[in-house]
Amino acid sequence: MDLSSLVKIQYCYDYLINQIPVGLLLYSHIPTAVAALLFGGYVLFKVRKLTSFTLFAVCVAFAAWCVFDLGSWFAFLGSSEMMFMWSLLDLVALIFFAFSYYFLYTFVTGRDLPIWQKIVGVVLLLPTAITTLLGMNLTAFESNICEAIEHTQITIYPYFVEGIILLGALVFSVKEYLLAKEPKHKREILLASAGVILFLGFFFLATLGVAFLVNYDIGEYAYNFEIYGLFGMPVLLIYLGYLIVRYKAFDLKIFGAQALLVALIALIGSEFAFVNSLTNRILVAITLVVTGAIGIMLIRSVRREIEQRERIEKLAKDLERANARQVTLIHFITHQIKGFISKSRNIFAMTLEGDYGPVPDTMRPMLEEGFRSDTQGATTIQEILNASNIKSGQVTYNMQPFDLNALIKEIGNTLKPSVDAKGLALNLHIGDSPLTFKGDRAQLVNAFKNLIDNSIKYTQQGTVDVSVAQTDGKVHFEIKDTGVGITPEDMQHLFTEGGHGKESAKINVESTGFGLYIVKNIIEAHKGKVWAESEGAGKGSRFIVELPA
Repeated sequence: MDLSSLVKIQYCYDYLINQIPVGLLLYSHIPTAVAALLFGGYVLFKVRKLTSFTLFAVCVAFAAWCVFDLGSWFAFLGSSEMMFMWSLLDLVALIFFAFSYYFLYTFVTGRDLPIWQKIVGVVLLLPTAITTLLGMNLTAFESNICEAIEHTQITIYPYFVEGIILLGALVFSVKEYLLAKEPKHKREILLASAGVILFLGFFFLATLGVAFLVNYDIGEYAYNFEIYGLFGMPVLLIYLGYLIVRYKAFDLKIFGAQALLVALIALIGSEFAFVNSLTNRILVAITLVVTGAIGIMLIRSVRREIEQRERIEKLAKDLERANARQVTLIHFITHQIKGFISKSRNIFAMTLEGDYGPVPDTMRPMLEEGFRSDTQGATTIQEILNASNIKSGQVTYNMQPFDLNALIKEIGNTLKPSVDAKGLALNLHIGDSPLTFKGDRAQLVNAFKNLIDNSIKYTQQGTVDVSVAQTDGKVHFEIKDTGVGITPEDMQHLFTEGGHGKESAKINVESTGFGLYIVKNIIEAHKGKVWAESEGAGKGSRFIVELPA
């Protein structure tokens, strides 16, 4: 049906078509409103929760505003109809502004809007609602320009409320973004806030600008600029669509592809209202069919991808649970084996000490080897257990003051038999006065003993020098040896879990590769750092520990 057949006021029709193309008005309002309704309706249909309801309310109010605004342009349909629709514009705009803030709050926090904010919102909307229902916001119809005459003192108020809501949304978004801990949640807040604020910002600036131009009679056809305010809704839908696809907002999965298809079909289908020739109608129909077919294929492809991704995620979770059970089992078995080896080691020790009578000289070497082997076995198992506990976060630290110098001397005395057996010199450069340090003494014994014992094992001849000093507010611990040194290749594997150097493994075949990994974690737990230096193979090495004094 031709639009001209509906004309009741010919002058207003002629005035309109000279001002702005009718097709542009229809195309800027109807597809945007339909897209908003489809988007909001689909989300509400799929997920029934408060966030979905508030989003749907935004879309419905915005679509209603588009319809009323379009009707206010068509004064040629009748002045009374146009005045009725024009009078509702401010109230409906405030409603979708208020619900936009409501939606943003529920989306970001996952909670309902506080009651005091609801009361504030109602109070802010109440003056506009009253003046609209009483017909006070419009004073007359100007037939010369086919426009309503607004009561400026009344119609300026909604702009203040819109500005307050927009500012409130901005402040709320910044606050929640700064308080958020998880990066994913920060990105969700950023995207949702940007979509809502751009949506409201486009509309607010466009309508405020038009009001300014009209009130001060600047330029001809000032209301033409109002259509730019509608661009904010597609921006909001794009942001929300990305949130749904990328971060699974609203718990929707295949929605992104479906929304894209629906939006494309709606936009292409709306062209039927604006094309006149048969050729153009055929081209639009072909485009619509092709788009629909490709869209269906896309949706099926996305569905298969989602199903595959869900299977992979389920498999990963099952594997993670299986690994956790395996770690628990290995931990249990390792504990049991350590207990058996410790018992065997104690038997060898008591036998060598003569608790069961004199030991024949011919048996002593075998008993000593058994004692040494079980001691090494218990140490190896303990290293594996320590590394496992560190990795699972089960290590606790009891920080208490103690004398660090005394601790190093104690470790030196413990390792002296190993030094003497290899014909090495262990030199301790430690002050006579106590060096008080607050930390977990048992854990640091493990760390420093491991470092010194490593230097002894990898030094075939010469010296191992150990020094401890407090300088510049730090405790400096250093071990310098004349051992095999560290190649650049081996240096990359130091302090890593299970890290073995190619050359070092030949010298210490019993190394688990967990020793330095444990040392690193213990030192870092004390807010310190540890590293190694060496000029290369055969040139000795230095291990340095720095701890806060």
